[in-house]
Amino acid sequence: MTAATERLSNNWWVFLLQGIAVLILGILLITNPAVTVATLVIFLGIYWLIDGIFSLVSIFTKTSNLHWGWLLARGILGILAGIYVVRHPLLASLLVPTVLIIILAVQGLIMGVIGIIQAFKGDGWGTGVLGAINILFGIILLSSPLLAAWILPLVIGIFGIIGGIALIFFAFKVRKATA
Repeated sequence: MTAATERLSNNWWVFLLQGIAVLILGILLITNPAVTVATLVIFLGIYWLIDGIFSLVSIFTKTSNLHWGWLLARGILGILAGIYVVRHPLLASLLVPTVLIIILAVQGLIMGVIGIIQAFKGDGWGTGVLGAINILFGIILLSSPLLAAWILPLVIGIFGIIGGIALIFFAFKVRKATA
């Protein structure tokens, strides 16, 4: 048994806990998406606030390799975003997923254009087809970002349930491999 395999087998319970947590989150996102998203966004706001404070502190403690200007910008943006999300959780629960959808849509458009360019440069028609599909999805998401943001928790919930079950099975498979 290799060192990596032994390390995995000794920590099988970590995969089990992750699987249970992801499964519960997936079920919550499907059964009560509004409350779950609002709760997750509040945790995100608290994280941004704390991260912003630590970024400002790291300017003076020299614990980061980043230029102080980047740390200052990160700190100020983190604190402002964190305060906004914590003070306006319902509005943030709508804005955060919508902004995420817009980012994904723009990324899809860019990836699609790059794929089509690569197809014309000789990467094959499959690359071009995938590029066209990316552009199509980008346009669909941009045409109705609020609707896509409303559906996003359900999609993530489905993936959470599938991923959680897979992690639970993997944990027991790793445990069984050492027994």
